[in-house]
Amino acid sequence: MGGILGKGEKVESPKAWMPETKLDTKIKEAMQRRESEGSSMKSFNRIILKFPKIDESLRKCKAIFERFDEDKNGAIDPQELKHCFLELEINFTDEEINDLFMACDINDDMGMGFNEFIVLLCLVYLLKDDPAALHAKSRMGMPDLEVTFETLVDTFVFLDKNKDGYVSKREMIEAINETTGGERSSGRIAMKRFEEMDWDKNGMVNFKEFLFAFTGWLGIQDTEDEEGEENV
Repeated sequence: MGGILGKGEKVESPKAWMPETKLDTKIKEAMQRRESEGSSMKSFNRIILKFPKIDESLRKCKAIFERFDEDKNGAIDPQELKHCFLELEINFTDEEINDLFMACDINDDMGMGFNEFIVLLCLVYLLKDDPAALHAKSRMGMPDLEVTFETLVDTFVFLDKNKDGYVSKREMIEAINETTGGERSSGRIAMKRFEEMDWDKNGMVNFKEFLFAFTGWLGIQDTEDEEGEENV
């Protein structure tokens, strides 16, 4: 696990997570509803094997990101995000869109980078779990991408053993021990990965924190950072 996750070995936490907001509560409740269905994941090894496919799928989001970055400045601002929701026919209120933007703008610069945009889309996927959408072919008009989002949701459900909408240290260690057979190093690996997810250091990881850590493990960064690396 450590070797495979090494691509994004250092996962930064740009700002501390605040106490639970109205949006956080909605995300937790949506996750708990999803958790009632169970998880198809049987081990962390199975999750690891899916990393390359998840990485490839999420990077295809760049075309969507660039399409809605109307001023081509490498970030999506609140107005551009509203245009995005309108065109994708995502029926959220202005308040809900603003709450999502503020939750995912982790640098507080009023501009959403590529990795932040991915996290936002995945949260939208989770939140659009109304009965009519659950059995539809697509919740967001992007069925291929939604398969990847469902894998991320399914992974979180696997980790959250007690189905309370959060992943604890104990649950993370238990999940990894199931894969490694309780090897001595597995506890250290689990703690390191948990610490990378637990940005507010409260001992519990919500789905939003998990998503930001996951994009970091895959090495997905803001568009400008990636372009700079390509030009080196």
